[in-house]
Amino acid sequence: MRQPALSRLRGTVVMEVTGGQVESFVNLLSERKIPVWDVRPLGGNRAEMKLLLPDVFSLRPLLRRTGCRMHVTRRSGFPFMLARLGRRKFFAAGVLLFFLGIYMMSSLVWTVQVKGNESLTTEEVLQAAREEGIYPMQWSFRLPGQDKLAKNMLRRLPDASWIGLEKQGTVITIQVVEASRAAPRPLLNPRHLISNADAVITEIYAEQGRPVVQKNKRVKRGDILISGTLGDEVNQEQVVAKGQVRGLVWHEYEISTPLVQRSSAYTGESRERLYLVLGKRAIQLWGYGQESYSTSDTVTEYDPLTWRSLKLPVGWMTERVMETREQKHAVSEQAAKEIGLERAKAHILAKYGKGTKILGQKILHENKENGKVYMKVLFEVEQDIAEELPLVYNRGD
Repeated sequence: MRQPALSRLRGTVVMEVTGGQVESFVNLLSERKIPVWDVRPLGGNRAEMKLLLPDVFSLRPLLRRTGCRMHVTRRSGFPFMLARLGRRKFFAAGVLLFFLGIYMMSSLVWTVQVKGNESLTTEEVLQAAREEGIYPMQWSFRLPGQDKLAKNMLRRLPDASWIGLEKQGTVITIQVVEASRAAPRPLLNPRHLISNADAVITEIYAEQGRPVVQKNKRVKRGDILISGTLGDEVNQEQVVAKGQVRGLVWHEYEISTPLVQRSSAYTGESRERLYLVLGKRAIQLWGYGQESYSTSDTVTEYDPLTWRSLKLPVGWMTERVMETREQKHAVSEQAAKEIGLERAKAHILAKYGKGTKILGQKILHENKENGKVYMKVLFEVEQDIAEELPLVYNRGD
């Protein structure tokens, strides 16, 4: 006979029937339509079979009629599991409380984040959200529908043209689209563009104003490059000088590079600390004690618990502390010079901005002393040399 449906839910008993007329006992079970399956002869007038738990209590008349005895060998299914849990009340209560705690924590709002805002500050958006009941440690089921919340927040933030809310697990994301506004025109006073260094002009482009210098002309610091004064001495107009002026500038650097370079490397020794993370709190479970490492690096990994697509505010965090050791390696004098030159070039490019080009270099002086290479280097650099000089004038009566 086939195994009945929902047998695990109803409970299953495996029993051994001995003595008497075992075959007649099985036939009587079929006549009474009592489900029995996996009947297996054991020899010596013995057989093993499976029955549903509710049918076991109706077997006594059939056993007496056939002269058989029964002995239950195994029990399985939901009723027996409940019975075992009943004998372990504290364990059952702990399991229930654990799943209840997980459900309660997943029903809370743990994080509120804002995206898309530029002129509106994050604090302004979060304050509007708080006034509508959106804040950390708020119950999700207490919040109105997302469409209603978005409309109410839009009334509180007139500088926004659209607000959308999205809830993923315990995180609420507020997406803001700000109302477009015409960019205010900057208020500029009349000005000259002057040179910020001694240089030779390589390129000049005057968008507004009168160019005073030409390409290949040498200028000194403070010389006017593009004038903001138009016209002659009688008829003059002062404007905001605009344009771009580039020139060759020479920068002198004093460089020192040690012949013994130091670097950090891992020794292979490490220790781990394990934490249980509950929201924004971490409880250390493993890895107590002070590390004996003089120098070390720490790598942190966080593994949150997930349920379907939800990321729960509970998880494990591992901190791995790895011992490091300082290594020293000697470099040649030529390699030390190259290291120093590359660092100086990187400093020039970072200091003088985009478009700066290093066209050449000349070592004026070099020597080796106290384990270092010393150099005085002159770099030829093409860079933007224009800076603003406001025009101050008196208006006649």
